[in-house]
Order: sequence, then C-alpha cells, then structure tokens
Amino acid sequence: MKVFVAGATGVIGMRVLPLLVAAGHDVVGMTRSASKVAQIAAAGATAATCDVFDAAALNAAVASASPDVVVHQVTDLPDSHAMLALKVPGLNRVRRTGTDHLVAAAQAANVPHFVAQSVAFRLPGLAQRAVDHLEEATLGIGGVVARYGLFYGPGTWYDKAPKGDKVVHIDEAARRTVDLLDAPSGIVEVLDPA
Repeated sequence: MKVFVAGATGVIGMRVLPLLVAAGHDVVGMTRSASKVAQIAAAGATAATCDVFDAAALNAAVASASPDVVVHQVTDLPDSHAMLALKVPGLNRVRRTGTDHLVAAAQAANVPHFVAQSVAFRLPGLAQRAVDHLEEATLGIGGVVARYGLFYGPGTWYDKAPKGDKVVHIDEAARRTVDLLDAPSGIVEVLDPA
C-alpha cells in the first residue's frame, strides 16, 4: 500500500515508519519540521514537510502522495508528564482542527482508508471532548480509531509499565498499528496482551 503517516517523527510515528517499510509499503512521512526530514529518510520513507494546521498545504501533500491510507499520529504532547497541563490546549487543537484538516485532505484525495490515534482511557473535560471529536470524525468517514493505552518504553514518559490495565509498550503499539491499515471501520483498543 501507499501509506501517508501524519506525525511521522513522534514517539510512535518513528517506530511505525520502519515497520511499514519493512512490510513492503510505500511510505510518506509527514513532519512540520524540516530538521526532521533526515529521520524520515533514514527510516526508508519519503518526507513531506507540512503543518497539520495549514489546510491548503496539507491537501496538496496528501494529494501528491495519493495514498491508500492516511495514518493520523499527530499529537502535541510534551517530553515529560509534568508539563502536560501546559500542552492540553495544543493537544485539543490537534485532535479537533488537525483531525478535521486530515479528514478533509483524505476525502479530497479520495483516500479509501483512515486510521487515527486515540486513547483507551477517559480524560477530563475539554480533553475528552476533543478525543470524542477525533473519534466521531474518523468513524464518520469509515475510518479506524486506534485507542492506545498509556505508552511506556524508550522515548515515552515511563520506562516501565505504569499501574493499570490500559497500558501498551510503545513497540507493541507500533506493531499493532501496522495491522490496522486494512482493518474494518470501528474502534480498536491497542493494549498490552493480557
């Protein structure tokens, strides 16, 4: 398949890219930062530099890639959990406006499949409403919502699995994401095996 990964240089995106390439897919990784283009190329993918909030540029990038599937891994999470409160407005904007732009770009380019990152646990107030928006927009076009557990492992907030049953090692999450490329529309929880 031709796969367009938005958020390709994030903690999960950088793990998904080489797995997709190894599986034989033709991959375009989107990043908003020109300084991260080399990371995408090193993973074996083609880079597209674009901001998810620039609808016109995003439409052009997706149309140019002409993918079979768009994988939405864009977030605005901080490097440490302690800074999360400061990032909630930006993360909510990604889940609302960013998702709307990606959905619109996928529809304009007649992309047949869409997979979006969500969470397997409830969030407070406005944050949950933003998650609900992302999920409704994704399901509204027949896409797949990947409800990830709380990530742990290298490059995440936690080295070891935090307490609770809604957790997933970042490498397990990446492997399971590849399996969703042709999954039927719906919600899939991506958690550590029981």
